[in-house]
Amino acid sequence: MKFIDEATIEVIAGDGGRGCVGFRREKYVPRGGPDGGDGGRGGHVIFCTDEGLTTLMDIRYRRKIEVKHGGHGKGKQMNGRSSDDIIVRVPVGTVVSDADTDEILADLDRFPQEWIAAKGGRGGLGNMHFATSVNQAPRKAQPGEPGEKRHLRLELKLLADVGIIGLPNAGKSTLISTVSNSRPKIADYPFTTKVPNLGVVALSDGKSCVMADIPGLIEGASGGAGLGLQFLRHIERTRLLVHLIDPIDPASPDPVQSYDVIRHELGAYNHALLEKPEIICLTKMDIPEAHEQAVRLKKKFAKKTSSPVLQISAATRKGIKELLHAIEIKYVPVTEKGRSL
Repeated sequence: MKFIDEATIEVIAGDGGRGCVGFRREKYVPRGGPDGGDGGRGGHVIFCTDEGLTTLMDIRYRRKIEVKHGGHGKGKQMNGRSSDDIIVRVPVGTVVSDADTDEILADLDRFPQEWIAAKGGRGGLGNMHFATSVNQAPRKAQPGEPGEKRHLRLELKLLADVGIIGLPNAGKSTLISTVSNSRPKIADYPFTTKVPNLGVVALSDGKSCVMADIPGLIEGASGGAGLGLQFLRHIERTRLLVHLIDPIDPASPDPVQSYDVIRHELGAYNHALLEKPEIICLTKMDIPEAHEQAVRLKKKFAKKTSSPVLQISAATRKGIKELLHAIEIKYVPVTEKGRSL
């Protein structure tokens, strides 16, 4: 399934029905009073989070959502029928903003959660509400209020405790497939991963956390190079970054410089990302050449950052237990249901 994490849509709530100007006409009541009913409320457009959704595909292709108007009031004090609301289901983690002003209107980051995207108009009052001692036969009724109209932009930001970052082919997909139930596509060419992969990682004592493999980070990602700008937003919600570095990547002969490149792109996109706790993982330790390089690199990183530097091999599971321990004990307070506190 194609991953779609942005959509724009127009939502139009229903107008309220107009009130009625009516009078009683009964055989033995020659001076019957006003009895015009009220108009019904127009329907709302309501966004509701759904744990079963992972993309904005359904909304992406709808373009416009319009609700019916409320019914008009009638005589004999009969009120118009209120219109049914329209429920629009969105993935957990959807951020809704005004497409014209960029103002953030709602952050739908939990389940269950509802938010009225466009309010239906209130129905107008019938003339029976306007009778007074000096005007016992009012010919006045209110029109219904118009429903709200909004042009909205929806943006999906994945909810994950741990984000795996690194240059293409650093081993992100292999790691998440090793420690979780995720089964991403894995190959030996760059940009194998075209969409973020989520996996639930089992920790000790029945606890778990959600891990996301963030694809497409290269130099210039914050400016739109590669796939980075499309997926950097998904790192914003994570509590911890696991930075994978391939010590023997022929496309990046200086691993320390590769680390600096990714850190620069994170800061250029959102400086707050640099404040997140981080674990540096030197990968592919099942290869002798990588293991030899790791000894030298650990000393360099020790001078550069206080973040722990681990050596792992997803293929042989070397160092995986230590990595999961570091995630659980030092950084991510998780619940037994897998979501962070």
